[in-house]
Amino acid sequence: MPLPRLFAFFLVPALTTAVMAQEPPATASLYVQGGSASGDTRTVTLGATLPWSQWLVPLGGGTLTGHWDAYLSRWAYDGPDRGDLLLLGLTPTLRWTPDGGRSAWFFEGGIGATLTSRLYRTQRKEFSTAFNFASHIGVGLRWGARREQEVVLRVQHVSNAGIKEPNPGQNFVQLRYAVHL
Repeated sequence: MPLPRLFAFFLVPALTTAVMAQEPPATASLYVQGGSASGDTRTVTLGATLPWSQWLVPLGGGTLTGHWDAYLSRWAYDGPDRGDLLLLGLTPTLRWTPDGGRSAWFFEGGIGATLTSRLYRTQRKEFSTAFNFASHIGVGLRWGARREQEVVLRVQHVSNAGIKEPNPGQNFVQLRYAVHL
């Protein structure tokens, strides 16, 4: 059997079952996330999400839910200082799930606040504040008997929103794996 047919043979039933499932109840999750940015900055993040109770809004044929995302990241980079820092963040996040909330796929976005243990300084960029904002958009997939696992591909921007110059900002591509409790 050619590879595309073999792929379709296994993938289509799995996705069909996932899409037909009901939206899982809102539960907290724990996650690990890795990412990178230009300039050889690498991140590792541990975090947790806490849903906004049973807050759910029908929107555009899907459902909109929300959660708090609290995390601790370590940034490692080449720079004039030691080349690493810790970042503490809290982000309210909105998540839209298509097909009335039954799809295994979802899209999310959020804007939150961060605080770093030192100023971010590389050979090409220098932040002027330890307090910054972090915004992200992402697409993800949930699976499992109760959709207790998920993976999210995210793009995140961190900057101080013009509070103080210089404000070059930094963009990250991140991959997250989460387990819902």
